[in-house]
Amino acid sequence: MIFLFAALVGVLLGYAFGGRVSNLPSLRLRGLWLVLLALIVQLLIFPLFTDRPLLPYAVAPLHIVSYVLMFVFLVLNLRTKPLLVLGGGALLNFVAIAANSGRMPASVTALERAGYTGTSELLASGGVHGNILMMGDASRLDVLGDWLYLPAWVPFATAFSLGDVVIMLGLAWLIVRGMRGHA
Repeated sequence: MIFLFAALVGVLLGYAFGGRVSNLPSLRLRGLWLVLLALIVQLLIFPLFTDRPLLPYAVAPLHIVSYVLMFVFLVLNLRTKPLLVLGGGALLNFVAIAANSGRMPASVTALERAGYTGTSELLASGGVHGNILMMGDASRLDVLGDWLYLPAWVPFATAFSLGDVVIMLGLAWLIVRGMRGHA
């Protein structure tokens, strides 16, 4: 949900720089179906409204496959500079996830402060919940994990990673660029 915030900022900045939403197709991105497929895979293994995956088999490998699909999309669109930034953020997340057997390390404190006390309690009691694992002795590359957070009183409050910040910057830039009519 935090990426919706980045998209909103991108649209507002796009209008501020004289752009129009109707110019977004000028980006001419190739392989958009790969993004859709990656999102479908992630929703099947990490659904939004339940703790149980709709596809409970090979969850960790499928998580990595979803990133591979995104990287193929990014390679197909290397000429689009904002996607290089977005891809850099995705790479940071992928490295953390791959180093932790397909799960993102997450700070229990960051989750609590973002208002996810139920998730933080489940994580603290079992070490793993959904697509995250508790930061600690068993996790690797915690600096790339979800340790940043927006406080619970902020809309779209959540814990997030440095990679997510870079992705949001790339997404906002991509939207501004598209709204200004740059191919």
